[in-house]
Amino acid sequence: MQQASKLLVAKDIWKKYGPVEVLKGVSLEIEKGELVSIVGASGAGKSTLLYIVSSLEQADKGEVTFNGQNITKLNNKELAAHRNRSMGFVFQFHHLLPEFTAIENVSIPGWIAKQAKKKINDRALELLDFMGLADKADKKPNSLSGGEQQRVAVARALLNSPELIFADEPTGNLDSENAAALHDLFIRLRNEMNQSFLIVTHNENLAAMSNRTLQMKDGRFS
Repeated sequence: MQQASKLLVAKDIWKKYGPVEVLKGVSLEIEKGELVSIVGASGAGKSTLLYIVSSLEQADKGEVTFNGQNITKLNNKELAAHRNRSMGFVFQFHHLLPEFTAIENVSIPGWIAKQAKKKINDRALELLDFMGLADKADKKPNSLSGGEQQRVAVARALLNSPELIFADEPTGNLDSENAAALHDLFIRLRNEMNQSFLIVTHNENLAAMSNRTLQMKDGRFS
């Protein structure tokens, strides 16, 4: 595999909270168009690793490169711009703004990036349509089901066409039917849009659909 296909490379990541060593020299590579799941018991360090490689937290030691750029050397302003441009995030709870409609929630990353209003609106509508939510564009979150709200959150994560989506227990707050629908959506995004994913999950079905599944135990991959 050539280096050009390496989208994210994390080397020798260490992290301690107080006296507790949460990550112990973890290394990870994600290739373009790959869906990778990290599984393991609660407290194994999965989410901490996700937050560090996505630049939401800092490692005590180690290096993260994204498309060949060492993002551990960027300042806070540069990191924020990098995240908005190149990364998307989906969490267990959708974190939609209740006073905004679905299309407005999806549009937020474009507003932050100061893109043209029509471009943002067209892209948001396109994504809502892809999610099967075109008829919900003007609905506020409280009138959407849990599965619909999470699909709006996925659309928001996709607005700026990120190269990599980070998802932390994205189905953890969904029933089995909506969880299965979200799994299918991720696979469709990978297959049809060559979208890359790094997903922390306890869901065995989602892990089974991944290109690779990494098992984490006691701060290391086992």
